[in-house]
Amino acid sequence: MNTGELVELAQQLRVDSVRASAAAGSGHPTSSMSAADLMAVLLANHFRYDFDRPEHPGNDRFVLSKGHASPLLYSAYKAAGVVDDEELLTFRKLDSRLEGHPTPRRLPWVETATGSLGQGLPVGVGIALSGKRLERTDYRVWVLCGDSELAEGSIWEAAEHAGHEQLDNLTAIVDVNRLGQRGPTRHGHDLDAYARRFQAFGWHTVEVDGHDVDAIDRAYGEAASTKGQPTAILARTLKGKGVADVEDREGLHGKPLKNADDAIEELGGVRDLRVQVQEPPAARILHAVRSGHLELPRWDTGEDVATRDAYGQALAALGTGRSDVVALDGEVGDSTRTEYFAKEHADRYVECYIAEQQMVAAAVGLAARGWVPYAGTFAAFLTRAYDFVRMASVSGAGLNLVGSHAGVAIGQDGPSQMGLEDLAMMRAIHGSTVLYPCDANQTARLVAEMAGLEGIRYLRTGRGESPVIYGPDEEFPVGGSKVLRSSDQDRLTVVAAGVTVHEALKAAEALAEEGIRIRVLDLYSVKPVDRDTLRQAAEDTGCLVTVEDHREEGGLGDAVLDAFTDGRPVPRLVRLAVRTMPGSASPEESLHAAGIDAESIAAAGRLLVEQAIVP
Repeated sequence: MNTGELVELAQQLRVDSVRASAAAGSGHPTSSMSAADLMAVLLANHFRYDFDRPEHPGNDRFVLSKGHASPLLYSAYKAAGVVDDEELLTFRKLDSRLEGHPTPRRLPWVETATGSLGQGLPVGVGIALSGKRLERTDYRVWVLCGDSELAEGSIWEAAEHAGHEQLDNLTAIVDVNRLGQRGPTRHGHDLDAYARRFQAFGWHTVEVDGHDVDAIDRAYGEAASTKGQPTAILARTLKGKGVADVEDREGLHGKPLKNADDAIEELGGVRDLRVQVQEPPAARILHAVRSGHLELPRWDTGEDVATRDAYGQALAALGTGRSDVVALDGEVGDSTRTEYFAKEHADRYVECYIAEQQMVAAAVGLAARGWVPYAGTFAAFLTRAYDFVRMASVSGAGLNLVGSHAGVAIGQDGPSQMGLEDLAMMRAIHGSTVLYPCDANQTARLVAEMAGLEGIRYLRTGRGESPVIYGPDEEFPVGGSKVLRSSDQDRLTVVAAGVTVHEALKAAEALAEEGIRIRVLDLYSVKPVDRDTLRQAAEDTGCLVTVEDHREEGGLGDAVLDAFTDGRPVPRLVRLAVRTMPGSASPEESLHAAGIDAESIAAAGRLLVEQAIVP
């Protein structure tokens, strides 16, 4: 398009943003209006995309990091001819595809859910990594950011990662409109302040007037021709551009325009321009998945093996069997054992260093491009990335997350390293799967099972060695459990997972010598739980004792209660969990101090019997 046509298109995007927000009675039209020129030039002159084939391997990728400016995105879809005017005016209404913040669950052209600010650029880095390192195709990744979200640390994790990887297929377009939600941003219209920051991370920067379509056009061309560096286009804009009553005024964020009809008239009225978006270049299929024979590692019963070691070996084996598996590390691969994968499949290994938010975001970007990512760090450190995990679920992304060094069982490192909240936070994610193996063969099987699941999958692994109790050919279906010890004389059922399975077995041996029979249930699938087996155990023994190396809130005990949420009578439930603030000690001392070791389990069983609480 020429200059005049681009100006008209930008005005149409403004008008339609105002109209959509007015019809909804809510939304962010002023945030959309500031970036309308940026979007118009990109859509008409630089974006290469086949809207009929969103899966086309040559398509450029667009991420609206400032997700609240969704009216602008939907107006662009209308200009591209994939959303009609009637649908545009369903914005934010029940069952509309045009949600307040865009999600790929509803629209095939959306790469990732946004709206929690500071996430679009990190995910864009993951998409760009896929294009440059893994797919080796020529598509470009364009990310439209707001200036307010540049206060988020995750933006600078992404900036450093992109600079380090020399992602010259990535362009960040920053809409510097000066105004945030409650007032001016930290740097206002100081484009140089932002430029210095991006340049420090190895980015090429271009400063432009964000309402000069010719300058924007040249900036996009410069970004596309820059080699060896990602590009940040810093555009000075005005919030509410084009309507005098709202232009560059505070206090209007997230509000439809009061006089929408007058504003539309001031902007030149309703238009119906159509854009012929450029065809994407020919490209090879994303990645032809080669699924060879999966030869998982095997261990003999009685061996002592850490589940983190089993995870690393199983992941490396899975990478050999499946060419679509990738691994990401937060610079603890020697501890999580993700390094085993790196040694065998270096081309599909992404080192994110100590940047957990970026690690999960990159995994989301890779998943959006069809890869099966496994991202691992200490369970405690995944709490930093929890918002990214939450938003990944909103996106419908398929992620495998692995948290090692969980619980007080890690011992001497102390409470700062002990993941004691991870089961609760991962269980709370919509549609998640939460797995907690207790031995090496079980771990290996579950690592392979995870690859075929949907949504967020979490595996908890341990630092210390533990006995192998299952044979290498044992099956562990997700949603299942294993009864390790039972009899007709069982007085109660101990439900355990991970490290506490071994403690429960020791306790069962000790109590058996005293004539007290207890059932031991390995609940390796924490979500979904094995409802039938738990209900049978409750019916048979009358009392369930959960023992977990985790906080009481939201962990194994609450997972067990999920088996009784359909009106069935809730059994007597006794919980053994970590209730105090642990300190540095040996693993054995730590488990005992928390009251979750074999001695504590046995003591609880005796007390229940002595007080006639169980028959």
